[in-house]
Amino acid sequence: MKSFIKSLLPPFILNVLILLKQQKYGWTGHYNSWEEARKKSIGYDSDKILKSVEESLLKVKNGEAVYERDSVIFDEIQYSWQLLSGLMLIASKSYNRLNIIDFGGSLGSTYYQNKKFLDELDMVSWNIVEQKHFVEIGKEKFEDERLKFYYDIESCFKEKRPNALLLSSVLQYLENPFDELERFMSYDFEYIIIDLTPFSHKDKERITIQKVPPSIYQAEYPCWIFSLDKIKSILLKKYILIEEFICIEDWKIYLTNKDYAVYRGMILKRKLNHGKK
Repeated sequence: MKSFIKSLLPPFILNVLILLKQQKYGWTGHYNSWEEARKKSIGYDSDKILKSVEESLLKVKNGEAVYERDSVIFDEIQYSWQLLSGLMLIASKSYNRLNIIDFGGSLGSTYYQNKKFLDELDMVSWNIVEQKHFVEIGKEKFEDERLKFYYDIESCFKEKRPNALLLSSVLQYLENPFDELERFMSYDFEYIIIDLTPFSHKDKERITIQKVPPSIYQAEYPCWIFSLDKIKSILLKKYILIEEFICIEDWKIYLTNKDYAVYRGMILKRKLNHGKK
């Protein structure tokens, strides 16, 4: 019935209805600064979120659940085949070995999502850089010989010398993402994978407030919607774009009736003349 009703609605009306629905939960506003958006959002209970993620991922780790995303349990794994292809490409160029930093990787959501395939590699070193409270729980309950947790990139880089960086659903939640991207690139990772990052259809960046549905957890926080051209202009100074992809087909973030964003990803390789001597 819902599909039939949608077929009768003009695109303009349908987009307005979707926009109104997302104004309650989703992405709203166009703020002049990160600080302004932060002041107008209610924030989040980080301990409650951590506990929810911990409980869900422990079920996945212990074989009691199949897949977790944003603390929500699913009956089957929802793969990002483009991301997985990037991981396998990196491993294939590194003698069937994967040594990667997963920046902002929670307690290992992406690691467990792809573990079935990672298990086929000769060596996996999956290193998560996260906030202090996530690292503490990670070290206590999730860390093993392959999955490690670090407080910062510097300490991980000195110990493991990873050749790849994964930025999955994280750039948009950094206050200064462009400066951070430049900093990430200064480590000369051979490969960078960007995944689940929102880009404006009109290629105009904006700062919004993202309201998370309470069925997941209660939270509001600032979130960037990026210009694809701007992000590429930073990355392509030092990296070659191997592949670019849309992460979630047929799913849009409606910002206004005339503008929307989609989740995109990129797989990049460092230019030969930018490697360390």
